[in-house]
Amino acid sequence: MKIGVPKEIIDGEARVALTPSLVAPLINDGHSVIVQHDAGILASFSNDQYSAAGAKVVATASDLFAAANIILKVQPPTKLEADQFSKESTYVGFLAPLTNADLLRVFVERRVTGFSMEFIPRITRAQSMDVLSSMSTVTGYKSVLLAADRIGKMFPLLMTAAGTVPPATVLILGAGVAGLQAIATAKRLGAKVEAFDPRPAVREQVKSLGAMFIEMELPEDAETEGGYAKELSPEFIKKEMEAIASRLPKVDVVICTAQVFGKRAPILLTADMVKLMRHGSVIVDLAAEQGGNCELTKAGVTVEHAGVSIIGTVNLAATVPVDASQMYARNVINFLRHLYPKGASPDFNDEIIKGACITRNGEITNELVRIALGQGGRK
Repeated sequence: MKIGVPKEIIDGEARVALTPSLVAPLINDGHSVIVQHDAGILASFSNDQYSAAGAKVVATASDLFAAANIILKVQPPTKLEADQFSKESTYVGFLAPLTNADLLRVFVERRVTGFSMEFIPRITRAQSMDVLSSMSTVTGYKSVLLAADRIGKMFPLLMTAAGTVPPATVLILGAGVAGLQAIATAKRLGAKVEAFDPRPAVREQVKSLGAMFIEMELPEDAETEGGYAKELSPEFIKKEMEAIASRLPKVDVVICTAQVFGKRAPILLTADMVKLMRHGSVIVDLAAEQGGNCELTKAGVTVEHAGVSIIGTVNLAATVPVDASQMYARNVINFLRHLYPKGASPDFNDEIIKGACITRNGEITNELVRIALGQGGRK
């Protein structure tokens, strides 16, 4: 197969879908690799590195799309990009299919087999392909650094000749991959860390990282079989908000990570709750692109309210492009090797392949996406 890696064209996207170190494994598997000029430059990977690894570097995106029959990307293709895909080619990368009807229409027209990396099932044998977890690791880490840079105090307890400096208190909302990484990062910086999550199973994980778990009566069915958080009842969310509000007067930083796959993020912080926080406090909302966990959050903007800064982060993983690209590329390569085991054809009955496949043979094949786009399930 001829695998193509175009340069990302979305503003602010510095990641690349394939790093030079992973070119040789693909070639050893019998594939050829084509990379657009400067595709990896923003992630510190040069054209010479790709060439030395055995990839062919081409000048333009149109050259690449014409030559490749498998396209690897980070961001979903724009219509301009999708229109250049060879007919009956294959796409692997983020796709955001629930909100990308126009793109899927192009894929259907061009009979592109489209695989959405975020739709890979969260099962044990797919862990090495889990891009959501990989990118959440990056965003959880970077969110704490953003907060530490914004807040007007230091995170650790310091005992100095000028007196004792108390540690900052950081509250993490949601203890998934991003939340756990945020806990670990804040602890490394010396903060006092508290965390809340509606899933009882994560209590021990939170405590193992040295954070205090905010206790309340928790539901037993707070996550799906696929490992994603469920959308909870309004009654439970009200109790959840009351538990969170009780901690806010003593908190310096809140990191919001609560998201529900395919739906708007739950509101956990109201404007009145923000007023409970100390002047100069910081909220970093990792759910900003899904509507935000704070009702004041604006995606891509930092809002000031009652002396509190609310940072609506967008595409935070792209601000750590070297490691984010390496992790993403490993996930993609692991999926490709599962897709084409030793050169064999894909098994579309396989749970991982079937779950990630969104379009194939000129139609939308994923039931969840069909229903979301109003096409109904298959009979």
